[in-house]
Amino acid sequence: MFNNIGPMGLILIAIVVLVLFGRGKVSSLMGEVGKGITAFKKGVNDGKAELEADASDAARDVTPAAAATATAAPTAAPAADKDKV
Repeated sequence: MFNNIGPMGLILIAIVVLVLFGRGKVSSLMGEVGKGITAFKKGVNDGKAELEADASDAARDVTPAAAATATAAPTAAPAADKDKV
């Protein structure tokens, strides 16, 4: 659809937009578009970092659940048994 728009067509569109909206309005609109793009990139990077953190946590935890609970609470000899001997 846009294959036939050349550099002259783009310049003509830019001039029409400037005439219709004015320089100040177009400038503020482009600033808002830039802020939106920056926020989108930040969100994508935050999501990617969160996924990588979750994947690295899952990769580190290789112990089975039963073994993890058994090693988490070591058993100690009761003190009462030492008194009886």
